Amino acid sequence: MQLAPLICVHDVPAVSAWYQQLLGCSSGHGGDEYERLMDGGQLILQLHRWDAEHQHGPLGDPSVRPYGNGVVLWFELDDFDAAVRRASDMQAETLKERRFSENGNWEYWLRDPNGYTVVLTSPLP
Repeated sequence: MQLAPLICVHDVPAVSAWYQQLLGCSSGHGGDEYERLMDGGQLILQLHRWDAEHQHGPLGDPSVRPYGNGVVLWFELDDFDAAVRRASDMQAETLKERRFSENGNWEYWLRDPNGYTVVLTSPLP
């Protein structure tokens, strides 16, 4: 089984570029309404424009804030230190500085351009 979260955003290309820079992933679809972000051949995140209904209808209400309340996008990265440096270079909003977690790995909490909480972690021991 593989999880492939989908989040709604206002500007798919801009948010795609932000995640590609942060995570070192690549576009697997591209476009103004929908994107599939890939790490090698693995789908890691889907982006969907708030007002693009496609066949399924609207996926959420962009007037309800904060986006992703109760949802955290958690990315375990082999290049954790490099990703934290990229986040710093991007001047991403930091929520929790780099710290060693009770799980035995490193974590860094930040916010994406649409307000979703993102956690970067080193691999679990």
